[in-house]
Amino acid sequence: MVTTSSRSAGPRAQPAASAQAGLLEAVPFACALFSAGGALLAGNARYREEFGELAEHAQREALLALLHAGGEDEAREVRAPHSGRWYALHWGRAEHQGAPAQVLTAIDISERIETLDSHKTRQEKLLFTSRLMSVGEMAATLAHELNQPLAAIMNYLNGSLRLVEQAGGPVQVERALQAARTQAEHASAVIARVREFVRAREPRRDAHDLGQIAATVLELLRLEAERLQLRIDLGLPAQLAPVFADRVMIEQVLLNLVKNAIEAMRDIPTARRELRIDARMNLDEQIEVRVSDRGAGLSPAEQDQLFSPFFTTKTDGLGIGLAICRSIVEYHQGRLFFEPREGGGSVFGFTLPRYEARA
Repeated sequence: MVTTSSRSAGPRAQPAASAQAGLLEAVPFACALFSAGGALLAGNARYREEFGELAEHAQREALLALLHAGGEDEAREVRAPHSGRWYALHWGRAEHQGAPAQVLTAIDISERIETLDSHKTRQEKLLFTSRLMSVGEMAATLAHELNQPLAAIMNYLNGSLRLVEQAGGPVQVERALQAARTQAEHASAVIARVREFVRAREPRRDAHDLGQIAATVLELLRLEAERLQLRIDLGLPAQLAPVFADRVMIEQVLLNLVKNAIEAMRDIPTARRELRIDARMNLDEQIEVRVSDRGAGLSPAEQDQLFSPFFTTKTDGLGIGLAICRSIVEYHQGRLFFEPREGGGSVFGFTLPRYEARA
């Protein structure tokens, strides 16, 4: 039980101590009186109710250290570890039996913090929705404009393949046409899924092996990598957990990041053209994919605008690739990020939930 006077106090000190205790009880929030040395002299019922179970409640310095609250001259908003509630701490100066003392008031602001968090969450959702609408409109327009020429390309390729087969043309030509048709079919699947994504606002997700996704992407870019004499290292653990994802969408994200990495190394010496794809389970128990290049890197100003629609470092780029990738990854409850690569270059990565941890 907290007492309101020291054992050595004389009879004349008792009324003053009782008066101080009465004042503390009149305060509608947690309030306590500490000696200059930091020992608890008195605390009202609210203080005992909210902090009494803490062993540190009777020593000012120990309580401050537990709450990470700084010194007694600082007003702080802190979270109590034992209850999870938030408090605004304020210190004042007083006297107790003629000696200096400190008065602590701890106002419960949990409701205000929760309201602010709720407002912040709603604001982030509104910003995300606005960004998604802009990206969605661009994606829908591009998909519509690309469909017709892509269909014509497919028809020309199929017709060319039939002519080569009938004429018994060179095998190399037939293989090249087949590879071109594979690329066109992939592009058609991407456009169809983008349109579905924009229309339905919800990807179709299932368990997928990242190794297979990466293999598909690397096959699509194999000829370009060979032409640039670029080495691609794949560092995916054999036992990596399946991701919960829409395969075509994530293939498109990875394809875009790898293509950007290849573009970033066009002007560097051939011996340094090294691209690496890694994956691991991070501390949040999500699957993290990283695409690393040895390009020139990005300036701080470029990094700040990196995921903004229509921002691009390419002379002939539209600046919507990373914005669309970001929306796709965020729809998968993941995160798209950038960081400089040690030794020069860039690292672009994204996270995806594991299939076992799907919501």
